[in-house]
Amino acid sequence: MLGTELAVACRNRGFDVRVYDLPEFDITEIKHLRQAVDTADAIINCAAYTDVDGAESQSQLAHRVNGQAVGRLGELAQKRDKWVLHISTDFIFDGRLDRPYVETDAPNPISEYGRSKLAGERLLEASACSQCILRLEWTYGPKGNNFITKLLRRAAAGGPVSVVDDQVGAPTSVAEVAAVACRVMEERATGVYHFAGAGYASRYDVAAFVFERLSRPVPLQHCRTADYPSPAARPLNSRFDCGKIQALLHEPIAPWQEPLERYLRQLQ
Repeated sequence: MLGTELAVACRNRGFDVRVYDLPEFDITEIKHLRQAVDTADAIINCAAYTDVDGAESQSQLAHRVNGQAVGRLGELAQKRDKWVLHISTDFIFDGRLDRPYVETDAPNPISEYGRSKLAGERLLEASACSQCILRLEWTYGPKGNNFITKLLRRAAAGGPVSVVDDQVGAPTSVAEVAAVACRVMEERATGVYHFAGAGYASRYDVAAFVFERLSRPVPLQHCRTADYPSPAARPLNSRFDCGKIQALLHEPIAPWQEPLERYLRQLQ
């Protein structure tokens, strides 16, 4: 989802882009990594095992992709003096803070997916390559599976739709992420940054916004995360403080409603 949007954004800015993806490219294969790093000036790693629930039963695979492979990427980049932008997630936090998370807050993942992504961050940092870690949350876009597409499928099935009202964060458009990633790459920024749409909302609030903008009279029902037990725990508070990344950007981060409304218009 993000990789597709990012490749377009980079090409539009004049970058010579090479995209590596399954099945031809496997980030867990050292020879594939070496080839990619050798032929690049800078590397953006969007590859990840993203099945949050699946990671509970396939933790070894999740850690190979999200953890060990990222560490090897960093080691190769360090030896070749290459810069790496790595995409991470709000799932490295437990979601128990009563305020938005800043980059220096201590991680405490509560799922195997979160633990695997944190392992990738730490292994990349340990490699000492020139690097930037960009943490995202609640991403959506025209490609791939995400909360918005799941919501629309559930509504199409008919009947009321139950949506949790105790998970709070910000929907984040991959188009906005791609623009930010290009800016970060132009600056060759280093360190850890948080990025999300401006403002905060519950999952329920987002669902209500979506159906209102699409003029669909979908009956929504409030529920709690605890009402729907799943293999993997989710952080209830995914709010990010994006002040650090804002200082790098030319424009203010858009309220989450604006990119989401543009996305919904495209769907129509």
